Amino acid sequence: MTDTSFHVIENEWIMLKDGTRLAARIWMPDTASKDAPVPAVLEFLPYRKRNGTAPRDESTYPVVAAAGIAGVRVDIRGSGESDGVIDGEYTPRELSDAVEIIEWIASQPWSNAGVGMMGISWGGFNCLQVAALKPPSLKAVISIASTVDRYNDDIHYKNGAHLSAQFSWAVTMSAYQSRSPDPELVGERWYDMWLERLEHEPFFMEDWLSHQCRDDFWRQGSICESFDDFPVPALVIAGWADGYRNTPLKAVEGMPTKAKALIGPWVHKYPHFAYPKPRADFHAEAIAWWRRWLCDENTGADDLPQVRAFILDGPKPSRWRETDPGYWISKDAWTEPQKLTLRLDAAERLQQDPASSASGTASLQSPLDTGTTAGEWFTLKPDAEMAGDQRLDDAGSLLFDSQVLDTEHVLLGQPSLSLALSSDAPLANLIVRLVDVHPDGTATRVSYGVLNLAHRNGNAHPQPLKPDETVEVTLVLDACGYRFAPGHRMRVSLSSAYWPTILPPPFDATLMIDLASLLIELPLLGDHRRAEVAEPANPDPLPRYEVIADGCSTRSVERDLREGVTRYKVSEDTGLNRHPGNGLATRDTVDQVWSIKQGDPLSMKAEAHYTCTAKREDWETRSVGSMRMSCTETEWIVTERREAFHGERRVFSRERSVHIPRNQM
Repeated sequence: MTDTSFHVIENEWIMLKDGTRLAARIWMPDTASKDAPVPAVLEFLPYRKRNGTAPRDESTYPVVAAAGIAGVRVDIRGSGESDGVIDGEYTPRELSDAVEIIEWIASQPWSNAGVGMMGISWGGFNCLQVAALKPPSLKAVISIASTVDRYNDDIHYKNGAHLSAQFSWAVTMSAYQSRSPDPELVGERWYDMWLERLEHEPFFMEDWLSHQCRDDFWRQGSICESFDDFPVPALVIAGWADGYRNTPLKAVEGMPTKAKALIGPWVHKYPHFAYPKPRADFHAEAIAWWRRWLCDENTGADDLPQVRAFILDGPKPSRWRETDPGYWISKDAWTEPQKLTLRLDAAERLQQDPASSASGTASLQSPLDTGTTAGEWFTLKPDAEMAGDQRLDDAGSLLFDSQVLDTEHVLLGQPSLSLALSSDAPLANLIVRLVDVHPDGTATRVSYGVLNLAHRNGNAHPQPLKPDETVEVTLVLDACGYRFAPGHRMRVSLSSAYWPTILPPPFDATLMIDLASLLIELPLLGDHRRAEVAEPANPDPLPRYEVIADGCSTRSVERDLREGVTRYKVSEDTGLNRHPGNGLATRDTVDQVWSIKQGDPLSMKAEAHYTCTAKREDWETRSVGSMRMSCTETEWIVTERREAFHGERRVFSRERSVHIPRNQM
C-alpha cells in the first residue's frame, strides 16, 4: 500500500450524551470521505494530547494516517482540554465514555465503522477493558505495557505486598491533574475549568489504600476475571525491563484464540523508540494489524506466531543499557512449559537431582534497606531505573547457588518457588530473586517475586501467620525470557525486605526456612524457532522540540551510618520545552525521598515534591504540591498539599490528610 497525504485536526470536540465535551486531536487521511471511508484507531488517556504525549503521538499517528487510517487521540474527562473532572483510574465512567467515543467515530461520514483501540500503560489498560464491554464497532486492540489483573500486575500491590510505586504514581497523577487547560483551545473557560479540577480531583492515594486486598474495586476492569468473554483480536506487547512483563503470556494463556504476544528487552516505552535495543518496527506491526482487522485485508497479521519473545543472553547491569545481547524466538502455539526442577543438596547447592538433600533450617531477617539495587517497578529509562548488580542486595539475603553450569538453560515463562517456613511475627514478606551469576561474579537479576505471607492462600481474605507455626507457601515470580550460559551459575536469593520497591510490614520478622522443602521450578523454552523481528528504519523517530532549559535526572542512596538511616533519593526534571506548533512551553519537576531506620519498620517515610509549569508569552500557570506518607503499626498516614498560581498570584491552596487502617499488610 502506498502512502497517502494527511492533515491534522488540532482539536475536535466530541460531545457525550451527558453534555460533557471531550477534546480530540485527529490525524486524518486526505482521502477520507463519505465515498472513501477509512478506519480509525483511538487512544484515550489523561496525559494531555497537547503537551503530555505529543512527542510519541507525533512519532506514530502521521505514519498511521499515511497508511490510510485515522488516528484519534482523546483526552479523558477532566484532563487536557476535556470538560469535567477525572474520577479515578479505569472507572466505569471512563470506560463508558470510551464506548461513546467509539460509536461517535463509527458514525462519522469519513469512517468505515471499523475502529481499533491502542495504547501503552493507561491506554493499554483501558483498551482491553473497553473491548471486554463489547462495543460493536471496536474490532481489535493493541495493548502495550498493560495488565489483565489490576491487583497483582499494576503499580499498587503485588501478592498483597504494598508497592512503593503506588505512592509515586499518586504523586504523578496529582501533578498531572493539577495542570490547567490551554486557553488557546478552550478560551476564557480555562480558568474555571482549572479551578474545578483542583477542587474536585480525587485523592488517589486514599482511594487505593482503602482497598488493600483483592476486592471488587480491583476486579472491576481486570479482564482475567472472564477471559472467555473477550471478543476481539488483541496484540499484547511488553518489555522484560518493565514491571508490566507478565501480561502477554497471561493473555495468550487466557485468550489463546484471540491474543498474540510480543515481548522485547524494553523499558516502559513504545517498541519503536524503546531501550534497551533491539527495537521493533511497531509502525509496520500496527499497520498490518489494523489493515487486517479494520479493513479485512490479508496482511498476515492473523498468521503471526502466538508468541514472539526476545531471549536475553546474559546482559550485565550497567549505568546505561543501550543494547541487550540475545535473540528473537517464536512459538506458533503457547503451551505450559516443561519445568527444570531444582532442590538443595546436602551442601545447600541447587541441583536437578541431588543424591542427598539439605536438612535443617536457615534463619532469614534481612536488613530493612535490602533492595536498593532493585531499580523502579516500571522503568522509563535504561539506567539506574533498571535493576543493578545484585551483589549488594545479596548481602542481606539467603543465597543458594548452582554449580558452574556446563550446559545452557534457556527459560521462557514464570518461575515458581515452594518452601515451608515459620515466622515469629503475624505479618511478614518473602522476596525471591532468580539471579544469573557471571564468571566474574557480576549478578544480573533475571526475575523476582514477592509475597505478603498473610496472602499465601489468596489475595481476597488474608490470614495472618501464627507465630512459629510452619506453613507451606508457593511464590510465582515474574515472567522472563533468559539464557543461562555455560560457565555461569544460577542463584536463588531469599530476603524478607525489598525496600523501597515494597513497603515493610509493621514487624521486623525473622523467618525460619526449612531447607529440605525448597523447590524451584524454571520454565524451559522448549520447542521454538529462531525469529526475525524487523527493526524500525528510523533510529530517532521522536520529534525535536525547542529546549529552553535542559532537564536532568538523578538517583542516589545515602546511608547515615551513625543513625542507621538509609535514604533513597530520586529527582526528575523534564527541562523547559516549547512545542513548535502550538507554542506551549512546559516543565515538570519531582523530587522523592524514601527513608527507613534499621530495625524499625515503622520508621518508613516517603516524601515527594512536584512543580508543573506551563507558559505562553504573557500567560503562565504553575502548580506546586507535596505528598507525605508514614505509618504506625495499625495505620497508613498520607498528607497532600497543593497550591496553584496564575502568574505570581496564588489562586488555590489545599491540604488534606487521611489515616487509613492497615489491612494485614
